[in-house]
Amino acid sequence: MTVTLYAPSYFCRRCIWLKTCVLCSEASQRLDIMPRKRRRCQSSVCNMGSEIVEPDNAISTDVLLSSDPCTSPNVVSSNLVDLKRLTFFPFNSLPADCQLHIFSFLSEVEKCRAALVCQSWSVLMRTPRLWRVADFVRLGAFHSGIDEVLVSTREFERWKEWVYQYAYHLTSRSASLMVLHASFDLSDQKSKWKDFLLHFLEDIHCNDLEVLDLNWTLTYLEPIDFGPQASMTGASLVKMEQMKNFQVLLEKLTRSSPKLTKMKLPFDWSQRSVTLLSHFKQLSTLELKYFWVFKGVCPSIMRELTNSLPNLKNLTLHVLVPVRDLGISYALESRSLEFLDVSQSHGLVFGYLHLPSLKELRIKKAVRGIILNRRTRLALQSKWTCLYDLLKKGTPNLQLINGEKLLPQWREFGYHELHAILLQSCYCLKHSDTWLL
Repeated sequence: MTVTLYAPSYFCRRCIWLKTCVLCSEASQRLDIMPRKRRRCQSSVCNMGSEIVEPDNAISTDVLLSSDPCTSPNVVSSNLVDLKRLTFFPFNSLPADCQLHIFSFLSEVEKCRAALVCQSWSVLMRTPRLWRVADFVRLGAFHSGIDEVLVSTREFERWKEWVYQYAYHLTSRSASLMVLHASFDLSDQKSKWKDFLLHFLEDIHCNDLEVLDLNWTLTYLEPIDFGPQASMTGASLVKMEQMKNFQVLLEKLTRSSPKLTKMKLPFDWSQRSVTLLSHFKQLSTLELKYFWVFKGVCPSIMRELTNSLPNLKNLTLHVLVPVRDLGISYALESRSLEFLDVSQSHGLVFGYLHLPSLKELRIKKAVRGIILNRRTRLALQSKWTCLYDLLKKGTPNLQLINGEKLLPQWREFGYHELHAILLQSCYCLKHSDTWLL
């Protein structure tokens, strides 16, 4: 006689062994409404005799019972299937998008190891969107975690070999990059890093590139040359070559990566470079470092750049004003800018600010050790507007200066803490009485 039985499931706390309990005498009784029971685990896997607990909300299943239901092969096979379901997760049964999402949390080394597991995983690991980061500034396994080190020529050659192998690894997978970190001297005629970067950008998908951290003035880990220093003319030629190659690379990025939102790089502040940089309308974070100590910044070009980036939120400027340009003041205009950091700049004096959305400002007056007589110093400082007056008119939403929160009435009257900040930040006659600039 065959009847239908609704049976709960029992789980061993130690070995997660599944045992379906059946009632032989009264097969028609619903077992899922019976009170909680505790039994000993009878699994051959578990020798500890841990308790089996029946859950309050037992799972009801239809079991076809024979004349001896406890020894029915249907019950035994059902238990084995349930045990297999508990032991193994059907990862390969997931949709490909779910598998790729899980693999995306692995590091690059872990992805390479996962590709060795089976053929299906190896195929998945070649998906372009799994490879989102290209970091050429890593030191590899032999100097991991160190920012600046002195290496031998042999180690530098090893690093160069790793760079080419790493680039081949990404291009062979048609990587779809979102982040690119690199540091290469674009004027290096021997290694030809400019051609290397251009070919690399051609061979990968960089339309989704969002973050660019590029130092194009020096090659990472390149040994220091202790030979005779080049003349001023030779150094100028090298800088001009670097600037020309940088503009070629930047023009390439304007076509291939228009979605860039964050950039960090040295900047030469030439008219062509500013025009190219203004094409990245999605930029929200920008950090520009000074390119050369003798390269000045035209005030109108700086104003043009901030005006041409409608989504710019965070701006960090490292500007080194040459001695010949002392006395020049600069203007900044941006309706979207919320954070401005010029604390690493030397000689940067503002004459006009129109930043209605600015919430935080970091600014510091740098004493450069230029000794001036009183008459010359007064002639220079008389041209500079007080920073306090500029902030009152041009930054209506300002809340923080150098990490210090401003009082709500800071525009109506000054106070001691604000005066101390201005002494460290403002170049005007009121807040600077030293003969050093």
